Amino acid sequence: MGREEYKEYIPFLLMGKAITHRHILEKFGEKVQKVRKSKGISQEELAARLAMHRNYVGMIERGERNPTIRTLYKVAKALKVKSCELLPF
Repeated sequence: MGREEYKEYIPFLLMGKAITHRHILEKFGEKVQKVRKSKGISQEELAARLAMHRNYVGMIERGERNPTIRTLYKVAKALKVKSCELLPF
């Protein structure tokens, strides 16, 4: 692998710390869970609002799934928040 090809694999840096893909997914999941709980919504209810399986919601919250932008938008709408409120960690 050449040097130019390798650059895409270098993790992002935030305040000197590496941010991996896994880290982003986990932080997003934590944010979804925090907002969901603050609104008193169960995973089952959120899943029903999204027309998705409850297990999928749990996997998002644990950072085990990589939801699409469309899913992010649907989650935000179901939680009645702006999608940008789910992204800043």
